[in-house]
Amino acid sequence: MIAAVQLRPAAGAGAAFGEQAAAALRVLAGRPGFRRGSLGRATDDSTAWLLLTEWDSVGAYRRALGGFEVKLQATPVLAQALDQPSAFEELLVIDDSGAEHRAASDRAPDADWAPRHPSG
Repeated sequence: MIAAVQLRPAAGAGAAFGEQAAAALRVLAGRPGFRRGSLGRATDDSTAWLLLTEWDSVGAYRRALGGFEVKLQATPVLAQALDQPSAFEELLVIDDSGAEHRAASDRAPDADWAPRHPSG
């Protein structure tokens, strides 16, 4: 499972935000199920950041977000995320040898269904 969180910190956050985001990545790295992660900044927009992490499963990722240290250090950073999907399942991976690894989707057949709410 991949979590690609695009971040847009408050104006003027600069280097301080980079350090906060690095601390968030370090605390996430200590959680069970964490595989790897990286922190990057857009080359053409210094206010656009990306926190990319890979996890054993969606469950591992969700459990990681509930950890005390994560809530303390990572939540303030993640609160600056753009409001868009950020968790993705890996369906195709091509490694550095060119080998392809495919996986079936774990999404429930009704994952896109949401009940309508009365407009009363």
